[in-house]
Amino acid sequence: MAVDTLPATLTTPPPPQRVARRKNRNRETLTAWLFLLPSLIGFLIFTAGPVVAAGVISLLNWNLFSAPTWAGLKNFARLGPDPTFWSALGNTAYFTFVSVPVTILVSLALALLLNQGLRRIAVFRSLLLLPYATITVAVAFVWIWLYIPHDGLINAVLGLVGINGPAWLIDDNWAMPALIAMSVWKSFGFGMVVFLAGLQAIPQQLYEAAKVDGSSTWQSFRNVTLPMLSPALFFVVVTSIIGSFQVFDQALIMTNGGPGSRTTTLVMYIYRTGFENYDQGYAAAQSLVLFGFIAVITAVQFLLQRRLVHYDN
Repeated sequence: MAVDTLPATLTTPPPPQRVARRKNRNRETLTAWLFLLPSLIGFLIFTAGPVVAAGVISLLNWNLFSAPTWAGLKNFARLGPDPTFWSALGNTAYFTFVSVPVTILVSLALALLLNQGLRRIAVFRSLLLLPYATITVAVAFVWIWLYIPHDGLINAVLGLVGINGPAWLIDDNWAMPALIAMSVWKSFGFGMVVFLAGLQAIPQQLYEAAKVDGSSTWQSFRNVTLPMLSPALFFVVVTSIIGSFQVFDQALIMTNGGPGSRTTTLVMYIYRTGFENYDQGYAAAQSLVLFGFIAVITAVQFLLQRRLVHYDN
């Protein structure tokens, strides 16, 4: 086919506007990748890399001091008959499924209170957020002092009303509730801020319409506040469950897993297996199982959010 008979679309150069738009898109794409690159590198090095490394180490026998040898799936097979692993998993589940609902209820209640237009709300918000911003180690030592059986502040206050407080951190029945109470106090500030932001984004016209329809305060909360707040609630639930399944530092400092193994969490058991018993392969296998539990629970929550979470388009 002769050149002069080619279709005009093949011989006519693109207009300058289209070329300029294409260059702008390429420039914006490059800029976006440059901004994302530091986070992407950090994710690959500190998150994806360790997960892959744990997968490899879980197939080895390795004590950090000698050359690793191939173990295959033997480390995973050891999990079944290991009572300490299942006890630690049960303790972690108990901690998670008690602390997360309590934390969310406290956070939501305080967010609703702060959303009422109180005077000096910024001061109250800062004070209530302070525990979350404080290092967990420092908070744990303060709560150890509060939990002292005879001279601690909590038992002293209980004694004023005639209640003989328990030996919180060394009592089989009270050690885990004591850790949960400390964790709720430490973490409620994060959820409170998220809920407060969500509440302030709800249009007031919805409440006015509900009031015109004769809705009570509870009905307005159930039919307006909760549906409109569901994205924030979903975010807080997911992040809280993920964080609670990884609880470690407060249990290590306050009880060291005791009394007995009542407060030994799964992350603590992984730490002891890998860095006290130097059984890196078995510790890696445990960590992958924990990763699997968290992934499954998170996936279930994302499936449920399609029906339970309301997004205002």
